[in-house]
Amino acid sequence: MTDSLQDVVLTRPAQTADPGPRDDAFLDLVEARFRRLVADNPIVGTYLGIHTEDRRLGDGTRDAVLAELAAEKVHLAAVEAIDEADLSPEIRLERDLEIHNVTRAIFDTEEVRTWERRSTALDLVGDALFLVFAQDFAGLPERLDLIASRLEAVPTFLAEARSRAVVPQVRGWQQLEIESAADLPSFFAEIVTAGADLPVAERRRLETAADTARAAIADHGAWLKESLAAGTDDWALGRERYDELVGLRAFDGLDADAILEIGEDQLETQKAARIRAATEVDDRSTETEVIGRLKADHPATFEEALDAYRDVMHRSRQYLIDHDIVTVPSDERIEVVRTPDYLRNVIPFAAYFSPPKFDPKPKGIYIVTPSVGDDPNAMLEHNFSSISNTSIHEAYPGHHLQLHVANGHPSLTRLLTDAPEFVEGWGMYSEQMMREQGFDAAPNFRLNMHTDAIWRACRIILDVKMHRGEIAVDEAVRFLVEQTSFEEANARAEVRRYTYTPTYQLSYLLGKVLLLGLRADEQTRLGSAFSLRDFHDTLLNNGSLPISFHRRILADRIADGTAGGAGAVGTTDAARSRQAGSGSGAQRAARA
Repeated sequence: MTDSLQDVVLTRPAQTADPGPRDDAFLDLVEARFRRLVADNPIVGTYLGIHTEDRRLGDGTRDAVLAELAAEKVHLAAVEAIDEADLSPEIRLERDLEIHNVTRAIFDTEEVRTWERRSTALDLVGDALFLVFAQDFAGLPERLDLIASRLEAVPTFLAEARSRAVVPQVRGWQQLEIESAADLPSFFAEIVTAGADLPVAERRRLETAADTARAAIADHGAWLKESLAAGTDDWALGRERYDELVGLRAFDGLDADAILEIGEDQLETQKAARIRAATEVDDRSTETEVIGRLKADHPATFEEALDAYRDVMHRSRQYLIDHDIVTVPSDERIEVVRTPDYLRNVIPFAAYFSPPKFDPKPKGIYIVTPSVGDDPNAMLEHNFSSISNTSIHEAYPGHHLQLHVANGHPSLTRLLTDAPEFVEGWGMYSEQMMREQGFDAAPNFRLNMHTDAIWRACRIILDVKMHRGEIAVDEAVRFLVEQTSFEEANARAEVRRYTYTPTYQLSYLLGKVLLLGLRADEQTRLGSAFSLRDFHDTLLNNGSLPISFHRRILADRIADGTAGGAGAVGTTDAARSRQAGSGSGAQRAARA
């Protein structure tokens, strides 16, 4: 591995046939920002496969967040000072995207301010360790050495993170961190066990570092509990800031009221479709009886469930190839594992960590949660119908395929783009598209797909209403249980996450609706020349952009007669915001 961040060879778009005089100046600014973000947020580097900073956790202080905010404002001004007339058309789009990204990041830090009202330090520590432990960019002894260094940094990092709490902490959010304080040390035990064959001195260092980190977490947990007394239950953004955030997300021109209307319409549409599917399954039983029977059809053990997830994953991948639906690269890799303990209180079902772009052999990690709080009914959610839908969403042709292909684009701006309406929208679009193409298209699978779409319609409604102060948490939990038939423990874990991810949760079904609209528009424009595979390949090669940017690229593609688009990648500004505190997303693209 390269020892210095400055020695890491980064990528940039190739020079165009007719470059603009300021193209290189803009790309130099982008590269400088990228190196700054990785240096200041080492866990972002780990996400991306840049391992020069893997011994560090970074600066967890409030001052570090504010310093990054100031640096982002300076960067934004420098980018805006470059006249778009001095850029080639390709780099002009990159400039617009860079402005979009940085403006969003500044708003998250200055206005949303989750970073100073919710402690996420333990979540970050868990990610910092898990991503080094689970990936195979180096041998296990070398990775355990890096992990030991990060464990040794935990006491300082947690103390620094507490300096952010100068305002009352949101009690519900602190409770999540309290649960992480209880769960994370069990992961340390797994790490120490993996180091059993290390030389004695290295093993003892790892054990000591883990013990020191456990003690620091116990102290942090005590502080978290003490913070509850002076805490607040006021977490909602409020209508004005929420509506402004929706505007910054650039949802193809939609405002919050229009998005809410889509959610309400989709709820009724999907409920009616589920009734029809239930009737196809068994027209002599009620919908509730059919759903109960399908839930009861699950693997006997969680290990068998993991095998079932892997089976669907492999079948769906081959189906894409056999039916010429989308290009599947030969070098992509994915692993299915149990959700680490520290994430189970916020990932009740399944999620996905994207392949690190700069690793020599990037691998996606698909995590599946056994239960929330040892819920005895948890296996009901791992029924065979649900396993099919989840694996389409998370793996093929969903998150894994999309984010792997996106990594192929050289643009650092696109690498740092956070557009969940495309990433999550693509996952949901994949569910429907695969049924349209005949994969697992029996009525039991379609019923589950509609159940999941009902869930995502609820997310739109609850995202808007909760953050505009129109519905409380307990009412939201009841609403979700009534509409989806989720077990209450899973529904409560769901709703808790909605409180600190404004506009993220609505992105799933809204993104699917926008993608279906974009596909219909392309079919109309191209007529008999429309190719589903070409449409999919173009989107994936253009990466995880806001759908309004995809629409712009497709329009340019039609105008100049080209068949391809320059592409993009994953959700790493969101990963950065988990560390620096300026946002609500995550590098993991989550089903839950």
